[in-house]
Amino acid sequence: MDINQYRMNWNYPTALRVGVGRIRELPEACRQLGMSAPLLVTDPGLATLPMLDRALLQCRDDGLKTGLFHGIKGNPTGPNVMDGVAAYKAGGHDGVIAFGGGSALDAGKAIALMVGQDRPLWDFEDIGDNAGRVNVAGMAPVVAVPTTAGTGSEVGRASVITDDEAHIKRIIFHARMLPALVILDPELCLGLPPKITAATGMDALSHNLEAYCSPLFHPMAEGIALEGMRLVQQYLPRAVSHGADVEARLQMLVASSMGATAFQRGLGAMHALAHPLGALYDAHHGLLNAVLMPYVLVANRASIEPQMERMARYLNLAKPGFVGVLDWVLHLRNEVGIPHSLSEIGIDDKRIEQVGQMAEVDPSAGTNPIAFSAAQYSQLFEKALRGTL
Repeated sequence: MDINQYRMNWNYPTALRVGVGRIRELPEACRQLGMSAPLLVTDPGLATLPMLDRALLQCRDDGLKTGLFHGIKGNPTGPNVMDGVAAYKAGGHDGVIAFGGGSALDAGKAIALMVGQDRPLWDFEDIGDNAGRVNVAGMAPVVAVPTTAGTGSEVGRASVITDDEAHIKRIIFHARMLPALVILDPELCLGLPPKITAATGMDALSHNLEAYCSPLFHPMAEGIALEGMRLVQQYLPRAVSHGADVEARLQMLVASSMGATAFQRGLGAMHALAHPLGALYDAHHGLLNAVLMPYVLVANRASIEPQMERMARYLNLAKPGFVGVLDWVLHLRNEVGIPHSLSEIGIDDKRIEQVGQMAEVDPSAGTNPIAFSAAQYSQLFEKALRGTL
């Protein structure tokens, strides 16, 4: 295998630099966007790792006045974002490097939005025409550098931020939140533990799968989602079992970006449930989607049989149709070490009704193949909690 064959520059859905060692281009990427003093936004865990030190040193050696902000949670909150805005302004920064997993990318994009606004963060929630309130001229440019293959936030136009007062996740949206430049370097993923590799990889699968099942008309997104799922099928087990497999790491980064590109078509019940569960229990988003996946497939079966027939053929599954897809998902989860039920990851039954109510009104519920009621979402949650397919 010649890993250099994958060294490419792409321009869809934004400018992406793909390949081993591309992180060395970070200073030049910042300058390309007009930055001379970027703020690097990351999470507390990454802030202590050598890869982060190297990135900072590269930028500073190149003459960039580079600051560091790492005060964000695994599910970033509104105060986390505003603390980042304060750090941005105090340091006289002129752009953001969003560096890390989904939490760092979402927080970095939200900080870049908020540095030039005079309204509170929640005024830009993805409801109605709220995006029209944004002072676009005040937004800061963003270079996104993912270090996990899951959320695909590096190619997304939104950030999922937890309102910790209301105990709900809110989607902050504006088309210009899409990072202007992305670096996909698989070497940044090589130290990722198997459990995190599995959970984030299944998150990438959930994005592709739910986009593929969406009832909206968007053939381009449907095609991207189908190929994204094939990449997960082929490379996620390799990335989990052989963490130093650079090709598998790169292909999973690509599958992750494809999932977030495809879900322009919408998501569904997995995310409608994962969002409130993440807000209420502070659980890992990708792991929630991974556990919920087969239960949601079963619940949606009556409306997705034709899509499952095509998917089973494209992935060359052992069995045809829905049964083939469900068997594959269950086998893949077991192969990469995903628990079978929500109770195994610390979720309890004290909020069954509340979760159902929150899921029904979550934005992702709008493109689920079936419009479930709050009671139906509660029943679906309870089945996933008990492990009853």
